[in-house]
Parts: sequence; C-alpha cells; structure tokens
Amino acid sequence: MARILVVDDDAAVQMTVRLLLERAGHSVATADNGRKGLALCQSGEFDLLFLDIFMPGMDGFETMRMVRQQQPQLPIIVISGRPISPEADSAPDFLTMAIKLGAVSSLQKPFRPADLLAAVTGCLEAARRGSRAAGVASSP
Repeated sequence: MARILVVDDDAAVQMTVRLLLERAGHSVATADNGRKGLALCQSGEFDLLFLDIFMPGMDGFETMRMVRQQQPQLPIIVISGRPISPEADSAPDFLTMAIKLGAVSSLQKPFRPADLLAAVTGCLEAARRGSRAAGVASSP
C-alpha cells in the first residue's frame, strides 16, 4: 500500500490515525510537530502527508508551504480540531483556507474512521491517476 506521514501534536490523534491506516495496510511514520514532519518529508519517500493545521512552533500552514516547495506533487490531507463557525463573519474556515493553499483534502476533528479512510483512498487514487497522466503526457 502507501507510505503515509502523520504530523500532529496530539499523541492520541497520532496513535488513532496510525492504527487506522496500518489496519488498512499502509506504512505509517509520525511526527509531533511541523519541523520534525518536514525533516521526515525531506529524508523519506512518502505517498501522502496527513497534517494538523494548529501545532506549536511550525504550524501546518507553514509546514505545508515548505513541503510544497520541495515536493509539489505530494498529496496533503489537513486536519483541524478548531470548530468551523456557522457564522461566516465570526471566524475563518481554516480547512477551506488550507485547501486553497494546496491541500488535497481536509477533515474536521473528531472524524469518523470511515471518513479518514475514504479521504486517504481518494487522495492516493487521484495522485496515481495524476502520475499516470503525467507519464503519458511526457512520452514521445
């Protein structure tokens, strides 16, 4: 299956996501902050990055920006436990902002295991289709 990097400062979320993904057959590495996640991204080949938006130190937005510079094709799923406000003017929708900045998908914490697995499957399939299309396009 896929090699997935999970970057989240909440150990319980890390463990839950790791367990769900490993049960689905994926290989999972974890980091508890953006700097460690970025270092792992630079040193390893990952098929997908699972990234919390709000972490101390280097937050998910900054981490995503730096990953995009180095590995623009790496699919990113962002997660956040901050509530999405029903009133449009009261607070920004950080998950939507992350999508606009380059994330492929997003999940609001707490999420259902089925939603997490569906997002991962969708991102991996889209990335495979994209790489096949790029390979076909670059053929003579």
